[in-house]
Amino acid sequence: MFESYREFIGRYLQMSFLEWKIMETRLGVKHFGAGETILAQGDVCRQLYFMQSGLARAFVIDESGKDYTWSIFFNDEKADMTNLFATDYDSFLHQKSSSLHIEAIEDTTLITLAYEDMQLVYGKLKKAERFGRLMAEAAYSHLHAQSVSRLTKSAKERFEEFALRTPHLLEKVPQYHIATFLGITPQHLSRLKKEHKINICE
Repeated sequence: MFESYREFIGRYLQMSFLEWKIMETRLGVKHFGAGETILAQGDVCRQLYFMQSGLARAFVIDESGKDYTWSIFFNDEKADMTNLFATDYDSFLHQKSSSLHIEAIEDTTLITLAYEDMQLVYGKLKKAERFGRLMAEAAYSHLHAQSVSRLTKSAKERFEEFALRTPHLLEKVPQYHIATFLGITPQHLSRLKKEHKINICE
């Protein structure tokens, strides 16, 4: 059941059979249907959520009730560490109220690790603590790259990067969510998608 999580960890460090068993005993599984809330904005993120299957997104809601997509979570060959964990890292690491709302876009299965269990595993396994540090570094790098992209790249460049890296999401994720993720209007996104299809055909 947890083999995909073990394989993911194996990309960064090797665990012995005994080390993995210590980790495995602390893992759980949760299922969410399409549209269900995984984490509500304002709640404390008490579990680390690894994407076993499905599709989810994190977003922020402003005072007028409008939402803006912060991240999209999935698990396939194109996914990196920040796509695989449907988690508000700041809330999880500091056990404070989340600034993000996370919901399933389609039926989603998550492998879970509670904050208290993570601390226990860290205390027993130095490798696990190293893995946690790698996760924190990846989250920071992702935030840095995303911020720089928004400030320095054109809407077309941001769209082309998204389409090149995750073309399947263009059809699976609602257009409005992709638009707010890229920092553009749905109408602008629609024009960019049409141009992209024309270029592919040519």
